[in-house]
Amino acid sequence: MAKFLLSLHVLASVLFIGPVAVAVSMFPRRAAAALAGGPERAAEAGTLRLLHRITQVYALLGIAVPILGIGVAQVMDVLGQSWLIVSMVLTALSALALLLFVLPAQQAAVDALDLDTGAPEHGKAVQGLRLLPMTAGVFNLLWAVVVVLMVIRPGSTTGA
Repeated sequence: MAKFLLSLHVLASVLFIGPVAVAVSMFPRRAAAALAGGPERAAEAGTLRLLHRITQVYALLGIAVPILGIGVAQVMDVLGQSWLIVSMVLTALSALALLLFVLPAQQAAVDALDLDTGAPEHGKAVQGLRLLPMTAGVFNLLWAVVVVLMVIRPGSTTGA
């Protein structure tokens, strides 16, 4: 049962968190191009909407990753180990970064696409993009640390 749950956990991580990480990373540059105007604005606007939708949908599907992870930890009887607790805290922090910073900034940028470039809301969306690359980087860094912790499992006696 542990191997089956672990396989599902790893598959969910790759299939659900991977697309979110890529979409979150690509969004700031595409948003800057779309909001700047110019001849490529229409194409960039479509890409921007798609990246935002990918982030939303796959973030929702990504809830399966920690749920399966907790199931694996219970079956393997490692729920109280410090590396796992740190991983769960980092996962929660990445989820908060996504919910509180990334998704609202993405939504503001998508909403600003329908506004005239001189509108105050358009200017606010452009200003909001200033921190989005950093927030995206923090989100991805947190997930990278979680993956490393899952692989090396400090203090593990399995030899991994």
